[in-house]
Amino acid sequence: MASKHILVVDDEIGIRELLRDILQDEGYQVQLAENAAAARAARLHERPDIVLLDIWMPDCDGITLLKEWANSSLLTMPVVMMSGHGTIDTAVEATRIGAFDFLEKPIALQKLLKTVSAALKHSEQQPKSEMNLTSLGKSPIVTALKDRLDKIAVGISPTPVLLIGPKGCGAELCARYLQDSGSPWLQLTDFNKLVDMPLDILESIRGGILYIPEIADLKKAEQKGLLLLIAKSEKYHVRVVCGTSENLPKLQAESLFDHNLFQALSAVSLRVPALEEHREDIPDLVVAIANLQLELAGLEYREFDVAALNGLRNANWPGDLAQLDAAIRNLIHTSLGEKITLDDVKRVLHQFDDPEVQVKTAEIKKPKPVQVEEIKTSAAVDLPFLDQPLREARDDFERIYFQHHMKDASNNMSKLADIAGLERTHLYRKLKQLGIKIK
Repeated sequence: MASKHILVVDDEIGIRELLRDILQDEGYQVQLAENAAAARAARLHERPDIVLLDIWMPDCDGITLLKEWANSSLLTMPVVMMSGHGTIDTAVEATRIGAFDFLEKPIALQKLLKTVSAALKHSEQQPKSEMNLTSLGKSPIVTALKDRLDKIAVGISPTPVLLIGPKGCGAELCARYLQDSGSPWLQLTDFNKLVDMPLDILESIRGGILYIPEIADLKKAEQKGLLLLIAKSEKYHVRVVCGTSENLPKLQAESLFDHNLFQALSAVSLRVPALEEHREDIPDLVVAIANLQLELAGLEYREFDVAALNGLRNANWPGDLAQLDAAIRNLIHTSLGEKITLDDVKRVLHQFDDPEVQVKTAEIKKPKPVQVEEIKTSAAVDLPFLDQPLREARDDFERIYFQHHMKDASNNMSKLADIAGLERTHLYRKLKQLGIKIK
């Protein structure tokens, strides 16, 4: 069996080398990082089996780095915090974020080896890495969603929850967020069991979560079975979480959805925002998804440049989070350059477009050659600023250009940025320079 890989992060060279020598003598592979920056780089290129992380470092403290990894879906290995002057509050904070344990310096040899061994056993029992609600973003709308889920989770009785949102919006991440660590999870696909054996389902996931991705897919008899299951779920301490992208009140009015089941589910319901409602989270989401895929597939680390991230943020995502996830995996596997660029993003986003339409669009966009006579004629009628100095003429032209396209784009800055081929930060600076007010 291959030896386990341990990353030791400490700004004191003596401690780093001492820990390396001890752990190598025990048969472990050890990598050293002298600060948070080196630790970030090491984690991006490879997932260690365990990290020994010092809290007090000059460039960035260990708690902050631990939070960064947690927020970027990179906290997929046990992290043992180390400190020469730690406090109980610090240890509690680190554990709350996701640290496995806390060691005080000077670290006793037996305590070190016992903690490392326990952390590695814990790592082996952990499920495979996966997206979580923390990865969904930090925008106000996502933060509010997490706060509401936290409020639901602390309830004494595991009430059923209805999650409403477009397909692929991340409803499963919300359902997983409500799951207690180590408790059972069942995503129900065989709806016949709701009719034939609803109580057997509850017995099999006692204390856990039953998740149904699309409640509107259930037939009338299955809806009745689910209603019975919900009525008995408290006894088994099972929480039923259902998702839907359908208009359930409309289905109920058309007698296609059971009235009593709708009442039971709508008592605690939340709307999961579509990706277009929190576009500011897309760059962080891209990095989280990419890091997760790199870890699972064992591929070399690939970075997205700024233009590529902006292109993904400004794109349309009718398939929501699921479509974004598929696009990121495609880009990682098929892009050829050292970095993933805007051209790579355009290639993947438009690969299913009709080739004939693409050719026609290219022909339309291709500028027609303009004769000198045409310029003179146009100048007399439409281009009065040709007699101005170049700088003034350029400013006047750009002012007319942006005002024209702002009207076409209905003052949508994302659309205007796409039309002009500019990054949004550059676009805002340009509009301010030209004295154009943004409505």
